[in-house]
Amino acid sequence: MKNVNENALSILDKDYQSWIKDLKTRFQKSQIKATVSVNSALLEFYFELGKQISQTSFKAKYGGKFYSKLSQDLTSSLENVHGFSPRNLRYIEQFYILYNGKVQILPQLVAQLTSIPWAHHRYIMDKCKDVDEALFYVFKTIENNWSRSVLLNFLDSNLYKREGKAINNFKATLPEAGSDLANQLTKDPYSFNFLSIDEKYKEKDLKKALVANIQSFLLELGNGFAFVGNEYRLEVGESELFIDMLFYNIRVHAYVVIEVKTGKFKPEYSGQLGTYVVAVDHQLRREGDNKTIGILVCKDKDNVVANYALESSSQPLGVSSYELSKLIPEDFKSSLPTIEEIERELSKK
Repeated sequence: MKNVNENALSILDKDYQSWIKDLKTRFQKSQIKATVSVNSALLEFYFELGKQISQTSFKAKYGGKFYSKLSQDLTSSLENVHGFSPRNLRYIEQFYILYNGKVQILPQLVAQLTSIPWAHHRYIMDKCKDVDEALFYVFKTIENNWSRSVLLNFLDSNLYKREGKAINNFKATLPEAGSDLANQLTKDPYSFNFLSIDEKYKEKDLKKALVANIQSFLLELGNGFAFVGNEYRLEVGESELFIDMLFYNIRVHAYVVIEVKTGKFKPEYSGQLGTYVVAVDHQLRREGDNKTIGILVCKDKDNVVANYALESSSQPLGVSSYELSKLIPEDFKSSLPTIEEIERELSKK
């Protein structure tokens, strides 16, 4: 019986070693250099390796030791090549399993999957179990050239479920192609988690904080936004209008008026915003610009009331909410020592 088991194991080892040799040959034919950490050839190899790992019988035969054994054997076969740790091999298998169904339908998808760094893919696979959600972040990374930190920020803030979710009347007020693009500009809720303000903040405090953190705000707004100004002044008749924030979006070729309210949405807000949008159209819009878009960002909203208010407007408007996480207790500053108190303590030493 012992000899039979040894013979069976010997056959298994020969088959396994042949597989390792084949993987080594495939890797070398891809001309992947050890000095290149990320490139298309590497990810194409990962996709094929993930397929073989998911389908091989060796995984069942070697049991729980399979990934460790495969890691050790690939690392020893391919000197000075990294990326075959047991953990990474599991990611490689997940990479294939997650995207294979879509690749079967759209083979050209492989070129897009292999155009972003592997570390990005690992972040995406950690957060997304649904292939459509994962591809959303893949395409956004390609479109915006996101760094890992930016990608992680949007994964954490669940951009997939927020983008294009604002209540709006774009289909009724814009051409079909324009309404789709305008809808993609919106989010609900907007994440203002990059701000640190007092718990009992006022509207002016929030607006001031957004302007002070304009780069983070532009990142949250999305691709193509350029900041024109805050408290932007327009003369209308004998009156002055002050727009909270005025932007221009180069993707939709239109001005975007953003008004921020710290309370719950009120129908009259849409009338105010619509007036600002019309004023910008009359005074700033030039040939080649599309209709100005208005976005109202409130602390809260009743969706039914917001829908009714927008239905009554002839201007392209959207209504979203916002969320904050870094709220500083109101008495926090008073608990800190003043400059004078610090200087007195230092002078005692």
